[in-house]
Amino acid sequence: MTDTRAILLDIEGTTTPIEFVHQVLFPYARARVHAYLEQHADDPGVRADVALLRAEYAAESPDSPDLPPWNPEAYVYWLMDRDRKSTGLKALQGRIWEDGYRAGELRGKGAVYPDVRPALERWHAAGRTIAIFSSGSIRAQRNLFANTTAGDLSPFLSGYFDTTTGPKREAGSYRRIAAALRQPPNAVLFVSDVSAELDAARATAMRTALCVRGTPAPGEKPTDHPRIHSFAELA
Repeated sequence: MTDTRAILLDIEGTTTPIEFVHQVLFPYARARVHAYLEQHADDPGVRADVALLRAEYAAESPDSPDLPPWNPEAYVYWLMDRDRKSTGLKALQGRIWEDGYRAGELRGKGAVYPDVRPALERWHAAGRTIAIFSSGSIRAQRNLFANTTAGDLSPFLSGYFDTTTGPKREAGSYRRIAAALRQPPNAVLFVSDVSAELDAARATAMRTALCVRGTPAPGEKPTDHPRIHSFAELA
């Protein structure tokens, strides 16, 4: 940490329990897709999301199992069932969650691990830049950290990055993030629970730490990335 000037954090399984994402956020969005698309059919932002989904659908292999005929709602459900990191899907989910925060249904419910706020306070006080990189949309990230069980954490965060920057398993994404943070990659520490993402970051010379919260993430293989079980270990 001595020469680290910026800290880049994953969300799911790193700052936030996977269970909250899969058992609260995903079902909330799924239950409201139909009504949201109907009520916001003329919204330019939603129309842009649907256009992006249509382009993604057109790129699907015709042999994709159970791929439904084109219909934005049906395709959204299909993507959700496969936990696909679709930029169009994530953008639409972020809009639905934002409505939930505004309505008070999700406000203050954004789960974070107990060590997250103390670490953000400590790093911020030390003058380090803190940013987020997640497959969830920037809109979703902002709302999550502004409405956590530990209070509003957004004052500690200087940047948010999603898949519009690039895939999380490609080195180019991390080069672009380092440039946006105005730091050389070797001055940035990326913390994630997925070793393949850390491999991509390390390919750019970023520092890395594998965050293991309880049991390793599904499909995780042995890795030589330094392991931590709490942000308290990043003194």
